[in-house]
Amino acid sequence: MQNKDKRIDSYIAKSNDFAKPILTHLRELIHKTCPEVNETIKWGMPSFEYKGPFIGFAAFKKHAVLGFWKSSLMKDHKILMGEDKKGSMGNLGRLETIEDLPKDTQLIKWIKEAMKLNENGVKFNRSEKPKHTRKVYKLHPDFRNALNKNKSALKKYKAFPPSHKREYLEWIGEAKTEETRTRRIKTAIEWIKEGKSRNWKYKK
Repeated sequence: MQNKDKRIDSYIAKSNDFAKPILTHLRELIHKTCPEVNETIKWGMPSFEYKGPFIGFAAFKKHAVLGFWKSSLMKDHKILMGEDKKGSMGNLGRLETIEDLPKDTQLIKWIKEAMKLNENGVKFNRSEKPKHTRKVYKLHPDFRNALNKNKSALKKYKAFPPSHKREYLEWIGEAKTEETRTRRIKTAIEWIKEGKSRNWKYKK
């Protein structure tokens, strides 16, 4: 496989077991369909570029997603951006097993269409850009207290760019239980002390 980014190898290897065959299959299919593709990491997630960004995927605790950069401009945009996709950031809904993927022939058709959009230099109009509403998380009181108790971490956190701060706020804010939140805060303090972003594992 050409144009392979070791950070994506690492990303897949560290994903939960259910996601590994899904991500591996999608990656192979993207390369097979678009041999000139370049791999990279954007926003902590695997991204594939061909004359610009055009497709990406990610794995979470219980599901994986795949998204086309210009899905709103594709012929099947009503399918790719349908009501059933709400609650998931991708265009194929929540992928929990490899059986959740469409047939390879359909995926290849969409990949080729996404490539064609970039080859033709098709760009978004402002009105066409998909609107994603991102929940804004405030500094959780427990996280604030932990930072205040650790001057080194507090100093590093204050020096972080907004994107790094947001990653930590979202990670802690999305914790489903107090136990999970406490564990994430403890880990966050250790990483922040070392000047690490939330997604440092996937960056060079």
